[in-house]
Amino acid sequence: MIGNLHVGLAVLGAALAVGLIGMKASEAVGRNPGAATPILVQSILSIAFAEAIVFYALFLVQ
Repeated sequence: MIGNLHVGLAVLGAALAVGLIGMKASEAVGRNPGAATPILVQSILSIAFAEAIVFYALFLVQ
């Protein structure tokens, strides 16, 4: 029961993180369109790390 709560909170945190990363990345590209490629690379890496939290929660709880 408590493991489900941990996984749910991890998923909620990852979803919020992905949303914030996307929002700030699009804002940064809007401010400096010439830096779109480095911003894209960093945002993809950040999203991957944020979603890895969910997998850690899944594997550590079970």
